[in-house]
Amino acid sequence: MKNKEITVVFCGRNYPRDDWKINIDEAAVQAFLTQAAQEMASLGVTLRHTVEEAFVVVINGYGDILNSVRLRSPQDGIINLCLGHVIGSSPNCDLVEDLRRGINRVAFAPETIEPEDHNKIVCHNCGCGC
Repeated sequence: MKNKEITVVFCGRNYPRDDWKINIDEAAVQAFLTQAAQEMASLGVTLRHTVEEAFVVVINGYGDILNSVRLRSPQDGIINLCLGHVIGSSPNCDLVEDLRRGINRVAFAPETIEPEDHNKIVCHNCGCGC
């Protein structure tokens, strides 16, 4: 694997519900991304992350958290898939674990990810098109 670039994009989040909110350990997420970038670099993969606050996802549950994280890997034809599309459901609702699963899948098994235009009916109405 050579010259592959994966970008993790964090969208803005709006929590409209008073009865549900998840506290994401942002420091743990950042620490994981730093470590993952180092590990991936040794395998020829550049891992980047960015924040795009202009695109805001309404968060009504953990599935929407997955939809607020986008993965991009142009070399694999992955332009802007939400994390939920890449990994499916989250068994433990652990963002670091879910990021690890998603990044590894994009890096090492992108052929197993359904294309963006696939008629998969799991969308949480986030606008990703899945």
